[in-house]
Amino acid sequence: MLDYVYGHDKIVADFVAELIPHCRRGFGEKARAIGIVKDTHLIAGLVYHNWDPEAGIIEISGAALPGSGWMTRETIKRMYQFPFIHAGCQMVVNRVPADDERQLRQLAAYGYAFILMPRLFGRDRDGVICSLTREAWEANKFNRRLAHHIEPTKQSEAA
Repeated sequence: MLDYVYGHDKIVADFVAELIPHCRRGFGEKARAIGIVKDTHLIAGLVYHNWDPEAGIIEISGAALPGSGWMTRETIKRMYQFPFIHAGCQMVVNRVPADDERQLRQLAAYGYAFILMPRLFGRDRDGVICSLTREAWEANKFNRRLAHHIEPTKQSEAA
């Protein structure tokens, strides 16, 4: 059973930064995070950073301990409800190394659009800017089946 923790932004952001080689510099003071906890241990985290309120865009970075089983339906629900429903974003952005084919396949299945950026991760490593609009998120096959994009009403929250 996984638990989700909020309000421990720095702890979770530091944990995630340590797991992602190109993020070790950190995410800045304004980053917000969701921690994923199993048996009282932080096993994964999602960090929301580089928020541009005028454009309605926020960047997501996430990481987990290997083999932790963190990417559940509930995690995915919370991952996207935070920016799209609670923060009112119109688009999320992820930066992914171009050679991370597994993650790019997952993001493509979820409805992300891609832009290849040479040298995004340094002189010898290309990257991909991955973007997901709220409309693409609402229309993807997972949301059509699971209805993660539908805001809970007070009545359904009490149930």
